[in-house]
Amino acid sequence: MISNALAQGAPAGAGGFDQTLLMMILMFVVLYFLIMRPQMKKAKEHKLMLAALQKGDEVIFAGGTLGKVTKVADGYVSVEIAPNVEVTVQKGAVTTLLPKGTLKTVAG
Repeated sequence: MISNALAQGAPAGAGGFDQTLLMMILMFVVLYFLIMRPQMKKAKEHKLMLAALQKGDEVIFAGGTLGKVTKVADGYVSVEIAPNVEVTVQKGAVTTLLPKGTLKTVAG
């Protein structure tokens, strides 16, 4: 005598292991292209921008402060934020490189 539960088999709507694995792989691929890849691209662009910083560039810091680069060192940048006011910040704090002449327009 076979019990009724074994005789009936799996429910009609249940997916197999291969379908579950396929769905997991598909979800990873979607997450990679929607989240991970754009983040990696943005980080690479930021790293290249920091490597290209030079004296005279106008930048914005993470806190929103604007300034003109006066000296570039390995991990730090000296920036003039006002006439005769110079601060030294980490390169990572620089978020945006502005077009030349932007500070004159803003100070206006």
